[in-house]
Amino acid sequence: MRALAQGLDERDSWDRYLRLEGEHTDLRTVRRTVSWIRDEFAAAAKREHKPGTARLILLDADRFSSAPAQPSLEEFAAAQGMEDFSVDEQLEAYEDAYPSKGGAGQGGSAKASRRGRVIERQLEALRWLQALVAQDPRPGDSVAAWLNPSLAGRLERAGVPTLFTLVERINGIGARWWVHVPGVGELKAQRILAWLQANEEVLGMRVGSHVQLPRTQLPATTLAAVVAPATAIRPYEKFLLPAALDGSAGRFRAPPEKCLLMAGNDHEAIGSWLAAKRPGDKPGELSSTQRAYRKEAERLLLWSVLEQKKALSSLSVEDATEYRSFLANPPASWCGPRHHQRWSPMWRPLEGPLQPVALRQALIILRSLFAFLMSQSYLLGNPFAAVALPSNPHRPLGSNRTLTFAQWDHIETLLQDRGDTEVERRLRRALRWLYATGLRLTEITQAKCEDLERVEYRTEEGAAAADWMLSVIGKGGRSRQVPVPSDLVDELGDELARHGLERQVGAVSNQGIHVLARFDSELERPSAWSSSGLYQAIKAFLADAAENLEPADAQQLRKASTHWLRHSHGSHALQGRAGQHPVPIQVVQNNLGHASVGTTSMYLTTERDERMKAMRGFWKK
Repeated sequence: MRALAQGLDERDSWDRYLRLEGEHTDLRTVRRTVSWIRDEFAAAAKREHKPGTARLILLDADRFSSAPAQPSLEEFAAAQGMEDFSVDEQLEAYEDAYPSKGGAGQGGSAKASRRGRVIERQLEALRWLQALVAQDPRPGDSVAAWLNPSLAGRLERAGVPTLFTLVERINGIGARWWVHVPGVGELKAQRILAWLQANEEVLGMRVGSHVQLPRTQLPATTLAAVVAPATAIRPYEKFLLPAALDGSAGRFRAPPEKCLLMAGNDHEAIGSWLAAKRPGDKPGELSSTQRAYRKEAERLLLWSVLEQKKALSSLSVEDATEYRSFLANPPASWCGPRHHQRWSPMWRPLEGPLQPVALRQALIILRSLFAFLMSQSYLLGNPFAAVALPSNPHRPLGSNRTLTFAQWDHIETLLQDRGDTEVERRLRRALRWLYATGLRLTEITQAKCEDLERVEYRTEEGAAAADWMLSVIGKGGRSRQVPVPSDLVDELGDELARHGLERQVGAVSNQGIHVLARFDSELERPSAWSSSGLYQAIKAFLADAAENLEPADAQQLRKASTHWLRHSHGSHALQGRAGQHPVPIQVVQNNLGHASVGTTSMYLTTERDERMKAMRGFWKK
C-alpha cells in the first residue's frame, strides 16, 4: 500500500511484494487484491470511528495531477509584455501572480501539489492503521467494518447492519437469502458466505449446513436441526418447559387421580387437546383447524412461561385479562413476518397487534382449550371464560376484500402474457384454480390427482358435456365435491406429460401427485407446493399486477391475497357477469364449503356499487 501510494506501478508492486515464485497472475487478480486490501484498511478505520481516514485510504492519488509548473521570471515577463520593466518591478508582478508561503524568487518553490498532500496523508494513515488490521471480527461489528463499502451499504439498507444480523438472516432464510437484498446476487452472496465461513471460529457464529442447498432439496431432518429446542421464543414442538413451570404442580390442577389424560405437564396437555382435533383419516397431518388451535395455545404457553413466569395451569382470571392486552400490543421481539417458517431462527409467534376480529377468535379458541382441560379433569377452572370478548361488528363476507370483474380480467391478461417456465406455469395454474373453485389455501395445496373424477352430463341445451369434480376435505373434516373446468385439468395433464409422467390425470401412476405440484426440483416425484410458498408467490404477483393501474385499483391488488380469490369466486358467481346467469346460491355454498346457506348469502352484499345502482333505479320517480 505504501508503494502504491507513492506511485509504484500495480504490477511492479505485486511482483515485488506479493508474487509467489513461478506464479503468473493476470492484472484483474492484481487489481481485485489491491481493492480488497484497500477495503480492509478502510474497514479498520471505520471500526475506530474514523470515517474520514477510511475515505482517504480508498482515494487513488493518481486521480490528482501535480500542480502545473510555474514559469521562469523571464517567461513571465515575456508573457506579460514586461521585458522593458526593471527586475524589481518584474519580481513584484511575479509574486502577485504566484504567491508562496516561503517567499519567492526567480524559479521560487512551487506550491505543493494536491497529489503530494494526499500521498503524505495516506502514508501517515497507513502507519496509524498498521497495528489495527490484525483485529478479529466480532458479532456486533458493523458489516461496513469488514465488507466492501458498497456491498455493506446494500446490506444495511436491507435491514442487516451487523455481522450478527447477517448470520441470523442467512440462517433464517437459507440458500436464497440474498434474493431479499437488492443489489446482491448469487456471486456476491457466495463471497460473503465464504468470508463468514472462514471467520466462523473467531466470530463464534456459524452458518448452518442447510444454507448450502435449496430448501426443496433438503430433508426435513436438516431443517428441524437448524434451531435447537430451548426455553426461549420457539415453536410449540421445540419449546422446553422449565421444571418449575411445567404445570405438573400447577396451582389450578385437578387431582391427578381423577384426570382422564395421560399428560403429566402443560405441554403434553396441549398435545392431547390438539390430537383430539385431528381428523381420523389423516393421523400424520395437521388440519387447518389444528394449526389455528396450535398457534393460539403456543402463544399462550410462551407468554405464560417467558413473560408471566407462571405455568399455564397456574393462570388466573387476572392473568387471562393481561394476556388479552398483550395480544393487542405485543413487544417487537415477539413479532415477525408470517412467511418465516417454523424451522427458521427468524420465526416469531405474532406478526403484530391482533385486530379485534382476530383477538376475539384467539380468546374463543383459548376458552375451548381450557374447557377441554376441565372436561378431562386436568384443570379446575377456565380463566378465559370470564374475559370479555371484543365486539364482533357484523361485516359481510369478503367486505372490501373482493376483486372486481375488471380487476380479475386484468389479472387474466397478465397471466396470459407470463413466460413459459415451470414456475410461471405453476403460478398461472394456482391463480386460475383458486378463482374457478373458491377453495381455501390449505384445500388447494392438499388436492391430489386421485381426488379428481371426470363427470359426464347434459347441458341446459341437452348437449353432452364432460367436466371434473374434485373431492375436498374441508373444515371440521367435512367432505364435498367441487366442480372444476376441463381446461384446467387438461392444463395439469400437459404439465404432467411435459415432465415424463402420464398425461391422463387419473392414471394410477399419478396418484400422490398434488394438483399444484412443484416440478422444478430434482426429486424423482414432484413435491407439493407449500401453503406459505403459494401465499407468498401470489402476493408478489398481485403486487406486480398493481403497477400502472389507477390508485384505487392498485391499492386493492397490493392488499389482495389468496383468500381474496375465494371471496371473489363467491361474489362473482352469485352476482353473475353481464350476459351470464348468476350461479345458484346452493352451488356456491357447496363450492365454498359453508355449513349454512346464510353464510354464503352474505356475499350478495359485497358489491357496493351494484347495490347502489340497483337501488337508484328503485328510487327514481
